[in-house]
Amino acid sequence: MIDLYTFATPNGRKVSIALEELELTYTAKSVNIGKGEQFTPEFLAINPNNKIPAIVDSDGPDGRPITVFESGAILLYLAEKTGKLMPSSLRGKTEVTQWLMFQMGGVGPMFGQLNHFGRFASTKIPYAIDRYTEESKRLLKVLDGQLGKGDFVAGRYSIADIALYPWVAGMRTYVPELFAGLGQVPQWLARVGERPAVQRGMKVP
Repeated sequence: MIDLYTFATPNGRKVSIALEELELTYTAKSVNIGKGEQFTPEFLAINPNNKIPAIVDSDGPDGRPITVFESGAILLYLAEKTGKLMPSSLRGKTEVTQWLMFQMGGVGPMFGQLNHFGRFASTKIPYAIDRYTEESKRLLKVLDGQLGKGDFVAGRYSIADIALYPWVAGMRTYVPELFAGLGQVPQWLARVGERPAVQRGMKVP
């Protein structure tokens, strides 16, 4: 059994989508970050970095429980645990991992900053908004170019697509003008979004 500590954010939904795709038994436990529940001693014992998501797998390596935090690390763990959503060859694994890192190091932080400064900051700072808008556009163009090579980011459906989907889908809702001129990304969003496991995972919690 896996306990998933999560909230309605792109990073949280990456893991719930993966769990649904892998058909693993799990219990979703909401951690309301708006109310500061991520700072409780109980949650800090699971993730000392006070961020969602995190998982506790009672059937971890060697049959012993394991706690995993950081959404990218969780996706890698689940793929390794099940032998699914990740190619078996070193070449294939490297292709998937580099696009997972593209999301973790680029898409997530840049989209997150644009979302913060554009929607939530009490004082609008044009420089910050422009900076993160342009970088988000650049990242989407990189993704669009890669998707011109095939239906999925790393050749076949994998944790790289799962990592990117909630972030890109959310940004298309909030800042649709970023997607002007993109040909492949909208088709990929539709392709991934029609998967039943993705639809279920996007509703968790």
